[in-house]
Amino acid sequence: MRGPDTHQHSIPCCLAPRTKIMGPRFSMPVGAWDTHFHILGPQARFPYASNRKYTPPDASIEQYRTVQRTLGLCGGFVVHANTHGFDNEVDIDAAKQLGAEDHFAVVRVDSSVDSGRISAWHTQGVRGVRFAFNPQHGGDLDKALLQRTVELISDYGWFVELHAAPQDLVKLAPWLSLLDVRIVIDHIGRIDAALGTEQPAFEALQNLVSSRDVWVKLSGIDRLTKVGPPYADVVPFTRQLMRLAPERMIWGSDWPHTGIFENSRMPDDADLLNFVAEYAPNDELRTTLFVDNPRRLLRL
Repeated sequence: MRGPDTHQHSIPCCLAPRTKIMGPRFSMPVGAWDTHFHILGPQARFPYASNRKYTPPDASIEQYRTVQRTLGLCGGFVVHANTHGFDNEVDIDAAKQLGAEDHFAVVRVDSSVDSGRISAWHTQGVRGVRFAFNPQHGGDLDKALLQRTVELISDYGWFVELHAAPQDLVKLAPWLSLLDVRIVIDHIGRIDAALGTEQPAFEALQNLVSSRDVWVKLSGIDRLTKVGPPYADVVPFTRQLMRLAPERMIWGSDWPHTGIFENSRMPDDADLLNFVAEYAPNDELRTTLFVDNPRRLLRL
């Protein structure tokens, strides 16, 4: 374990999520999953990376269990946050504690990854590898590492998850279309809601979804909107994607909403969940989104 973080004083602190939330306005289907949330810390056991872009408060398993109960969720993906650098133990530990039968981890890899580590991780509940290279996190996609990762995970049925800026999605789309792996796009490709559905990034996303095994997380709505809740400017994007491939759309809370520094920008988790009714207005579609699709992605 690393010693104290001597650089912490120079790294900005972001906000904690809301502690008081309400349940959704509609009935959640039994067996609903949250395919995008983070567990952070405790820092005494799982220290943050010294080169992180911001410092969030700890976001514990017990706190998330409360979110689960309130929102009517029972399973999901613990997604690696760059805050923890390349230490994936926090995600693996959380998936185990939350329930190994219906909680799985999505990890981050570096050039040291090998077949032995992938095999060990698989037995520990890892099912995906995330490459987060959007501007907030900095850096570029290491295409050679991604290609090698695809080869290493090919026998395990894992997916590759991408958190990219919209302009990067446009540039990468032709290359991504050639990869022999299921791809999950975080947060609707971080499209700019103000640019409308004919913007190049959204067209690239739709082309990927139409042409190959690409899945989209209908998450991070609060990061895309320019008008705030109830997020009317994001509705056309989610409805179009749901029409295009309802069997490959999945939902994530993005709890605990890291990287937010203004109270007015911190979303209400109930608002984010209630937004689902805008593009999945009936029980059948919500069962597809929350229950069937996550399991289909994992081939359960």
